[in-house]
Amino acid sequence: MSLEDQYDAWVRSVTGARRYGPSNKEESDAAKDSLDAMQAQLDALTAAQKRQKSAASALDAVQRASAATADSVRRMSNELTETLRQDGLLGGKTAQPAPAPAQQTAAAAADFTGLADRVRSQVLGQDAFVGQVVKAFRRPFVMGTSDNSHARSTMLLCGPRGTGRHYTLNCIVDEMAARGLLKNNLIETLDLSLYPGPAQEKLFMQDLYAALQSSAEVLAFDHYESCAANYLNMLATLAIDGTLPLSNRYVLQKGILVDVGTALAPGAIGELQAAGKYFVFFSEKGEAALADKFGARFVDALEGDICQTEPFAPESLSAIAARELNHLAQRVRSQCSLTLSMGADVRDQVAAQYGKTSGMTAMREYVDSIYRALAEYVLEAESPLAPGSAAVLSVQDGHLMASVDGGEPFDLLALLPRQYRGDVEAVEAELDGIVGLAEVKAFVRDVASNVQAQQRRKAQGLPTADVNMHMIFTGNPGTGKTTIARVLAKYLKAIGALRGGQLVEVSRADLVGRYVGHTAPLTNQVIQSALGGVLFIDEAYSLYRGQEDSFGLEAIDTLVKGIEDHRNDLVVILAGYSKEMSVFLTANSGLASRFPNQIEFPDYTGAELLAITQSIAKGKGYKLDESCAMPLSAYYDRKQAEDAASNGNGRMARNTLEKAILNQSRRLIADPSAPLDLLLPGDFELED
Repeated sequence: MSLEDQYDAWVRSVTGARRYGPSNKEESDAAKDSLDAMQAQLDALTAAQKRQKSAASALDAVQRASAATADSVRRMSNELTETLRQDGLLGGKTAQPAPAPAQQTAAAAADFTGLADRVRSQVLGQDAFVGQVVKAFRRPFVMGTSDNSHARSTMLLCGPRGTGRHYTLNCIVDEMAARGLLKNNLIETLDLSLYPGPAQEKLFMQDLYAALQSSAEVLAFDHYESCAANYLNMLATLAIDGTLPLSNRYVLQKGILVDVGTALAPGAIGELQAAGKYFVFFSEKGEAALADKFGARFVDALEGDICQTEPFAPESLSAIAARELNHLAQRVRSQCSLTLSMGADVRDQVAAQYGKTSGMTAMREYVDSIYRALAEYVLEAESPLAPGSAAVLSVQDGHLMASVDGGEPFDLLALLPRQYRGDVEAVEAELDGIVGLAEVKAFVRDVASNVQAQQRRKAQGLPTADVNMHMIFTGNPGTGKTTIARVLAKYLKAIGALRGGQLVEVSRADLVGRYVGHTAPLTNQVIQSALGGVLFIDEAYSLYRGQEDSFGLEAIDTLVKGIEDHRNDLVVILAGYSKEMSVFLTANSGLASRFPNQIEFPDYTGAELLAITQSIAKGKGYKLDESCAMPLSAYYDRKQAEDAASNGNGRMARNTLEKAILNQSRRLIADPSAPLDLLLPGDFELED
């Protein structure tokens, strides 16, 4: 019987046989009380049923979750067991490499197949080096580290200058881009020598940020040896960790990174990211020099990707020369309509251009000069040459000769137009106008003649000798050291030995800092300003005040390093007293060997000082009366004999003339009719 039926029976028993019939009040109240009690019981029973149903649902959910967890644990256990079995850690089987995804396998194997051989066909004589660099580029594909959270790979390409390091990188990047291994063939290059000290921090951060944000996937870093240590530490952190936290905040303004200090700024940049790029460092030095600059941790992070070129073997140079000449023949046929032929002597002549400082660049420049000379021959021809005219090249007595259509051989490179070298005659005239110093002027001309001779030998394809033009000028004050240095700078520029020709005159105050860490950057800034010209350090001996002078020693060490780093683009002249300069050269073991040219400036004679006085007077619009010659010459001889060092040589002549001009002014007031430009013996103060 249902609960409702039981309820109806109970109601009928209470109310009698009549269903819901009327009753008296007492019976009605009793029935109502019983009904309320029954309703309460019914409500309690319904609530209990709901709780029971909810508990059953929760229990079912727990049971389902438990079953799912058990299944997951069993699945993970099975997978782990299978992995251990495959790796040979459970016994019974040899460890086998896990199969790589199909796409990665293609990138690691098929896409790199033949890449090294392809590059070796372009980079001759460096087979092992090419293989090492390709291996370094392939590493992230095999190791699975080609993501954007770190540098994709870091490597060092080192070896002698001119052995094809940069050319190899270009060829590999081109080939990888063609195969789809790189998005493009762009290489972003940073010359780290541009950041020698703290003053270049903003420039360094801007350039580094721009390189990281560029579309190039390969970043190349040149000349790390000349970069400040703190910037190298930043690069090491970026290469190893993938991110570089910045001490200051930066914001972008028109694409330029601007330092806003510690201020809170919308969109501020607080770190730099390696962005999955290749980091390629170039150097002539190897692993030890890299560790000295970056530290052992950075060298370890390279994972052995230190790729070193070797000096070219003679047969390799011959092959390179043959390739360059083959390109030349194709170019001449296309542009000049000449059919070029030559023998092994021309190939050997081109190969001989390879040098320790310029390497293959010298070979390419020589071949380019051959093309320009042939083009000049075509341009000078009165009538057009027949298409396909034969041009035969040969070497006679070190000269490159050419014969066209069976004609007489002629010196081909002699057809090249003379390059403008500035006003050499004007510099010669200025040098001749300097009074005295015959031996010094002869030395200057010898230096210039040597430079010009080496240039001519290079143009003719003959071996050249490096010319060390660093000098030490010794002598008393006023002997013309600065004047000669200024003329020498003009002379070297005029003959093409220097690209700038500026003279930067400095002293100790310009090189030595005021606090620890200030000297090296200050000295490097001076060196940078003098590149392409002459750096003249007056009273150079003042840089060395004993072993306790750490600031001066630091300036000397930095100077020696700068001379070595920029040996082809800087002439340094040190000037000072003879005795003091001898002591100065002992301050650094590398000083004396880097300054083989030491020139002593003698004191002027009385006659030379008279000539200097007359020259200065002429420049100021005055002239000396003839009667001034003997007393002035005797006066100068006497003063020089007394103490030439203190009297100042040429400066004494200038001071003596300036006093005479003042005295002449007073005389003209008393005698208005006297010549305004004439100086008389009475105008000079020649008595002690």
